[in-house]
Amino acid sequence: MRSWLSRSHSGVREVAAIAFLYGLYEVVRGAGGENVEAARQNTADIVALEQAAGVYVERGVQESFEAIPFAPATLGLAYVLLHFVGTAVALVWVHRRHPDRFPLVRTTFIASTALALVGYVLYPAAPPRLAELGFSDTVTSSTGLDLSSDLLGALYNPFAAVPSLHFGYALIVGAVLVAIASQRAWRITGVLYPAAMLVIIVATGNHFVVDAALGGLVVVVGWMAARWLVAPVAASRTRLALADCPQT
Repeated sequence: MRSWLSRSHSGVREVAAIAFLYGLYEVVRGAGGENVEAARQNTADIVALEQAAGVYVERGVQESFEAIPFAPATLGLAYVLLHFVGTAVALVWVHRRHPDRFPLVRTTFIASTALALVGYVLYPAAPPRLAELGFSDTVTSSTGLDLSSDLLGALYNPFAAVPSLHFGYALIVGAVLVAIASQRAWRITGVLYPAAMLVIIVATGNHFVVDAALGGLVVVVGWMAARWLVAPVAASRTRLALADCPQT
């Protein structure tokens, strides 16, 4: 496994592997029994923690954006598209332009997702929009995509909100842009992207600030695990060079 993770494979193989792992993740995430009362109690604990820390700002943030024309619809679309399309574009870019960096980036995504799945199973939590705290489901109301529909409910567990992988994935993408993008504009985008995603997930009623913070922690631990799993770039190149040498 370490040998496979330490190499950048063909686009078809990488897409197939990531699609399989993400599909498995969604199945396991959605297969957990939904204990609504436990999830809402855990959410109540999160709210109490934020209130004690003075960072319970989510309702005010949502109300501020609801007062701006077209903002709820824009943020709702961004919530859906950036998580999937933005992440996919970033992975393709790294795979094609920086194949030597791709193994670490890809493995960070995999490790972070696996760690988040443990959190979903052990600590079910309702997102703000389902916590009966006065939050609006702006994605459903503004985009027509019902996050609580029977179809989507069969694909994911709506009470798997902690940690926030929307923020976690955005943090990985942002860090990658800052670390390897050659143009200053893209590095600035990398700095702003996680902050923008934080605003999006809060304003749409899908996550609390604590969810995002735990998503960031999961990414840090996932990156550390990836550093251990993926062989150093120099060592990988040396092995490839030796493999290409004619045998005598």
